[in-house]
Amino acid sequence: MEEYSKKVMENFMNPRNMGEIENADGVGKVGNPKCGDIMWIYIKVSKNDKGEEIIEDIKFKTLGCAAAIATSSMVTELAKGKTLTQAFNITRGDVASSLDGLPPVKMHCSNLAADGLQEAINDYYKKQGKKILNITPNDNCSCCHKEKNCNKKTEVDI
Repeated sequence: MEEYSKKVMENFMNPRNMGEIENADGVGKVGNPKCGDIMWIYIKVSKNDKGEEIIEDIKFKTLGCAAAIATSSMVTELAKGKTLTQAFNITRGDVASSLDGLPPVKMHCSNLAADGLQEAINDYYKKQGKKILNITPNDNCSCCHKEKNCNKKTEVDI
C-alpha cells in the first residue's frame, strides 16, 4: 500500500468547501466507472472589480476514496476567487502537486477533480449561451512552448 502525503490526509480528514450550492450557476458531474468515484462540483459566479467573471463560491460532493475527496477539496481551494479562464486551466498536475503528490494508482482522482471543475464552468457557459472552453491537445504549442501534452484551452461554439 502506498502512503498518502500529509496534505492529502488533511484534505481527506478535514475537506474544504464540502457541500452543495443551491441554485448553483454551474454544476459538473464526473465519475470513473472502474473505481466507482463520483464527483459533483458546484460553482457560483460573480464579477470582480475589473468586471471579470470569477468563482465566488465553490463546493463539492464526492463519493469515493481518500484521494478523490482530497483532490475535490483541493481543486475548490485552487479555484475559489479565480477568473473562469484561470480556474478552467487548473490541471490534474496542479491538483496533485498542491497535495504534495499522489500515488500513481490514484492520479486519476486528480484528473476527475480538474475535469469536474471544467464541466461546472462549461455548464455555466452553456446556461449563459456563451462559447464553451475546450481542451485542444497540441504537439507543438505556441502559447506555452511545450513540445508535447499541451492542454491549451480554446473556445468552441455550442
